[in-house]
Amino acid sequence: MKAPAQAVAAAAVDYRAAFELAPLGLVLSRQRQVVDCNAELLAMFRATREQLIGQSFEILYPTPDEFHRTGSRISAQLDAQGRYADERVMKRLGGAGTGSGAGTAGELFWCHVSGRALQPGDPHAAGIWAFEDLSARRVLKLELTAREREIAALLIDGLTSKLIGKRLGLSPRTVDVYRARLMRKTGAATTPDLVNRLLQGQPGPGGH
Repeated sequence: MKAPAQAVAAAAVDYRAAFELAPLGLVLSRQRQVVDCNAELLAMFRATREQLIGQSFEILYPTPDEFHRTGSRISAQLDAQGRYADERVMKRLGGAGTGSGAGTAGELFWCHVSGRALQPGDPHAAGIWAFEDLSARRVLKLELTAREREIAALLIDGLTSKLIGKRLGLSPRTVDVYRARLMRKTGAATTPDLVNRLLQGQPGPGGH
């Protein structure tokens, strides 16, 4: 039978292995900086540990504005247990890899992010976050602005203009203006058609 100290050491090794081998990208954060991450996260963002550890999450966003707005939404929308989830466009750091893993440095992709702030009263003090790459089923080839990307993500989730406006701090009328721009870019005639074309990442006939 293992001594208590040995049992604790064995458990610690098991927890580390579970963290490293998890099928989702996992990150431990402090003040929106990467404290630790697993191999899946590095592969997803095509990054090395040296590129990420100790760095701000900002380097994984398409623009600084999207980084700051997402931080504000997390602070405002945590539930009572400190949980938060959304879908957003993020940025790969490198182009390393082969086959389906190869790509261009700076490539943008759809990502589902969920996590928990360990101190709900101070949302960014410390947290654990899971990242899932959605690019296998959600293509991103359209050239969208930062705000269009945010609104597109919420339209795909089925939110109304009113709910999108509340989530992003915009008026429903402003959301409708962006929705109209997205419809022009994709050539969509209806909102369901727009969502379908956003998922495919391709403009239809008449789109630009």
